[in-house]
Amino acid sequence: MGKYVTAQEAVKIVQSNDRVYVHAAGATPNWLTQCLTDRASELRNVEICHLHTEGPAPYADPQYTDSFHVNSFFIGQNVRHTLAAGNGSYTPVFLSELPRLFRKRVVPLDVVFIQVSPPDQHGYCSLGVSVEAAVAAIESAKTVIAQVNVNMPRTFGDGILHVAEIDYLVAYDCPIHEKKEEQITPLESKIGAYIASLIEDKSTLQLGIGSIPNAALANLMNHKDLGLHTEMFSDGVIDLIESNVINCNYKGVTRGRVLSTFMLGSKRLYDFANDNPFIELRESSYVNDTAKIRRNPKMVAINSAIEVDITGQVCADSIGANMYSGVGGQMDFVRGAALSEGGKAIIALPSVTKKGASRIVPFLKQGAGVVSTRSHVQYIITENGIADLYGKTLKQRADQMIKIAHPDHQESIDKAYFELLKQSRAQ
Repeated sequence: MGKYVTAQEAVKIVQSNDRVYVHAAGATPNWLTQCLTDRASELRNVEICHLHTEGPAPYADPQYTDSFHVNSFFIGQNVRHTLAAGNGSYTPVFLSELPRLFRKRVVPLDVVFIQVSPPDQHGYCSLGVSVEAAVAAIESAKTVIAQVNVNMPRTFGDGILHVAEIDYLVAYDCPIHEKKEEQITPLESKIGAYIASLIEDKSTLQLGIGSIPNAALANLMNHKDLGLHTEMFSDGVIDLIESNVINCNYKGVTRGRVLSTFMLGSKRLYDFANDNPFIELRESSYVNDTAKIRRNPKMVAINSAIEVDITGQVCADSIGANMYSGVGGQMDFVRGAALSEGGKAIIALPSVTKKGASRIVPFLKQGAGVVSTRSHVQYIITENGIADLYGKTLKQRADQMIKIAHPDHQESIDKAYFELLKQSRAQ
């Protein structure tokens, strides 16, 4: 096929002042970004934008500040340093709306780097483990460059594209990025048990990655007829699917199918998803659409936070003014679950940081971003219990939240909040 070239040849299409979008998560095409970085001396002011990516991000090295600028729609560990170093920016955006930014040319794209499965006998490739905003990027960009990897699973949904939609194909086989499951701690197990206690049979779940969602899933083996409509999923769902606990029979959207926009986990997960019609990956504008999420009866959204104040304001994207991650899809699912018939929106987090500081606070740190507002939240869960904030006054919320804070911090949180109220009333 004449479109096959080397990566070095393909990335020559990128010119100074171009904007390049990079496929996200486990589908990050690192060979293409490495070869582009190798051209740093030839380029100036190339913007590289993306959601969370896996693997090295050599272009994010501050030594290449004149050549590359990183624009993160969700900040991963590999580029977090760029904001302080001055060679990176953060664009706040709901994951559901990112495709619109591309299609409406609010963020016009010159080149997109993707990673796909090899073309089948009909010439169709798959975006595999990550669809997110890549479809809109492909439609919008002037040039599409695909890293073709025999290890990329073929998945159903929006991520099927014909080679006619790709300008350059680069053959490069490598393992798909994996995210190993972490050991669930006793504290996380307690949080997971509290989450599971709120989940009824025939509920549809949205959950993130990490030990707390996995701890919740581990407590669901005796549940029946659960569904999955989630931004992302990992290995924790496999046993529940194979045990027919998650069968998606009572969902309101794509009934009988798991619906997601990307996955990140082990090779077992990718093998399970490969050519599996039970799993459907759709664009984030569809999966994260609140109007669709709410159509699932008993929709349960399980999300985390960096800190939560005792009125229910959720900070999930920054530590004070220092950006840490991004808005993602939390608001999309918190609102969608709250509007669902019988739905529940849950924020779950340990009550303290690894250094012992309280994550339940009288007020958020200066500069902290509010991802989910106090009027959106329903349940806040720590290892100390469940705070039901729905329909509660500020005083009732404070009482509930103090009870789920760590015992060592409860008195100081109560006192600080009381002093804050006294000062505001005196003004």
